[in-house]
Amino acid sequence: MSKTWGGRFAEGADPTAERFTGSLAFDRRLAAHDVAGSIAWARALARARLLTDAERDAIVKGLETVRGELDAGTFPFRPELEDIHTNIEYRLVELIGEVGGKLHTGRSRNDQIAVDERMYLKEAVSRARDGVRAVQAALVARAAETTTAPMPGYTHLQRAQPIVLAHHLLAYVFMLERDRERLAGCAARADRLPLGAAALAGTAFAIDRETLARDLGFAGVTSNSLDAVSDRDYIVEYLAAAAIAGMHLSRLAADLTLWATAEFGFVEFADAFATGSSIMPQKKNPDVAELVRGKSGRLYGNLVAVLTTMKGLPLAYNSDMQEDKEPFFDSVDTLDAVLGVLPPMLRSLTFHTERMRAAAGEHYATATDLADYLVRKGLPFRQAHEIVGKIVRLALERGIGLEALPLATLRGFSALIEADVAEALTVEASLRARAVTGGTAPAAVAKALAEARTLVGS
Repeated sequence: MSKTWGGRFAEGADPTAERFTGSLAFDRRLAAHDVAGSIAWARALARARLLTDAERDAIVKGLETVRGELDAGTFPFRPELEDIHTNIEYRLVELIGEVGGKLHTGRSRNDQIAVDERMYLKEAVSRARDGVRAVQAALVARAAETTTAPMPGYTHLQRAQPIVLAHHLLAYVFMLERDRERLAGCAARADRLPLGAAALAGTAFAIDRETLARDLGFAGVTSNSLDAVSDRDYIVEYLAAAAIAGMHLSRLAADLTLWATAEFGFVEFADAFATGSSIMPQKKNPDVAELVRGKSGRLYGNLVAVLTTMKGLPLAYNSDMQEDKEPFFDSVDTLDAVLGVLPPMLRSLTFHTERMRAAAGEHYATATDLADYLVRKGLPFRQAHEIVGKIVRLALERGIGLEALPLATLRGFSALIEADVAEALTVEASLRARAVTGGTAPAAVAKALAEARTLVGS
């Protein structure tokens, strides 16, 4: 079967080279976008009087037939035709005759693939943003149930200070909001039409690119033909946004898998989102959450792969850029899968709030509150910190909590300590004290919850 570029060549491609350079196995998922771009291009050619109205209509009708075959699963894909663009053009000529060969006038596969990818990316971003919102909504719903449920907060994976569970869950809501913003920014920068750039220098025909952009739903056109065909920033940006979102979701999964251990006992996964052991009958493993955590590695790898591919390429197009698609598509599929499984998993969790409440007051979690108590009595914080550190050491030696130390013993460290210190050392007082905007006090968390509900539209 002759190549669209075969006139220059006296010898056909080696079969191994043909298999090596072909991209149909993965770029076929761009077929619907390629058809849409080609229909718009045919109309642009007609506006430029490069096609008659009859030729335009024949091409558009043929492409609509191709679209129908693709939708029905009857399109005759031919791997020997290299890529999805050539497959569609070849089929068009089969359907309508030689006039189909006019479709590629003034167009290159270089600007053709760029527009296909950008159209695909805009759809992928819209879907991902909806998916992120669904995860946020699930977290908001669980936070609404737990605005007064104390738990330990951690630094260095050591118990630090009491917080409420809702505060912890809302942290991920606001993280994910930044992911939605990044994805939106990526789509906005991709929303420029590259068609008309041709191979690299711009088309030689009077194509109205601005009207063509409107036909295809783009906000504008690219400003430089070299940049238009050699740019893959939009893919890199998507991959980066997906990787960052994957990192956030991995951290959420890491929290949940840790909390599900017997050592923590803070949460239990529903049977529907857990698995068992092939050898240990008692096991209940958080496999779904672990895989969410693991998928972040794929997202990172895909980003690095495309950055590495692009880093040394001279302008303009190079075949190396064919290597952008598989990492891109894999990240789209991976992120879609993660965002799809998380909302029902989050809704099904059982939080053991009594266990969390008990843990919130253990291991001297209110020691900072004792230092704050002394500060309110007029002591400089550094001195208060030193005094409380000595009190904690004494309590450790005696094997008791701060609240169990007699008032007389506490006053031996500072005469500023009075009977009201007992109230200051409770978990509830610790939580109430942190009423600053963004803090963990139930009142502050209620405000944050209202803000989060606005973000997710619930």
